[in-house]
Amino acid sequence: MPRTETHGENSLTMAGEDYIESIYRLMIEGDVDMSYGIRSVEVAEDLGVSKASVNKALSYLKESGMVEQARYGRVVLTEAGVSYGRDVWRRHRALRNFLISELGVEPSVADDEACLMEHDLSMDTMNKMYSYLEERGIAVDDERFRKEEENA
Repeated sequence: MPRTETHGENSLTMAGEDYIESIYRLMIEGDVDMSYGIRSVEVAEDLGVSKASVNKALSYLKESGMVEQARYGRVVLTEAGVSYGRDVWRRHRALRNFLISELGVEPSVADDEACLMEHDLSMDTMNKMYSYLEERGIAVDDERFRKEEENA
């Protein structure tokens, strides 16, 4: 079965989505100014991959218009990259929260499986998932999620 293009014709590969999500998440979790960016080595450490793999992925993300990087400089998400990263991270959190709260899946398993699922569900399905979770008081937006994670 072909993979669902979650962002229409501008959809990234699964690996591209993992990299953009990592960059976005590292920035918001580190409370980093989006215009300042992060070092590529931080992405390598976060994803457990080599710096060479990150450099290859960054080339792809630059071509896709998702990131900018001066030679040997920090990685900065473009406006499109911030939007895409925010969406993939939101998908991940919603799916993880659903698996834990509604199905009783262990958090570490839910995290791994949410990472697999986030790439293949259509926008329509995700919107229904967000509505379902919000009706049950389960956080899916950035600010509420961050506050609940801090209090957990």
